[in-house]
Amino acid sequence: MTEETKQETEEAQTEEIKKLLIDDPSDFKFHAAYMAYSETWDKLSSPEIKKELNDMLISLSKDEMSYSNFYRTLDEYRRQGSKHFEFSRERIETQRKRDWRQKQTRSQRNQRHRH
Repeated sequence: MTEETKQETEEAQTEEIKKLLIDDPSDFKFHAAYMAYSETWDKLSSPEIKKELNDMLISLSKDEMSYSNFYRTLDEYRRQGSKHFEFSRERIETQRKRDWRQKQTRSQRNQRHRH
C-alpha cells in the first residue's frame, strides 16, 4: 500500500465512526453517562478509541454493562485525552476558634494603638 491509500483508508474509517445520539433525558443516570461519553468523545481523536466508546455506550444502553464499569473504563480514556485531569488536594490549615479569637483581638488592639 502506498502512503496515499493508507491515508484514504484512515480517513474513511474516521468518517464511518460517528458520535451516537441515543441520549435519554428522562433517565437521569443514562443522561449523565451520555454527557460524560459526549465530553470524552469530543476530546479524543483516535478512531479506535471512539469505536470503543460507542461500544461501551451501546452496552450500557442495553444493560449489558454496569454504570460503575462504564465510568471506570471511561475514566481511563478521559485521562488519555487530558493531561490535567488529575485531581490534586491542597492542604488546609486549620486552627481552634479560641486561637483565632485571640489572634484577632491582639491584631485589633495593635491596630488601635498604632493610629
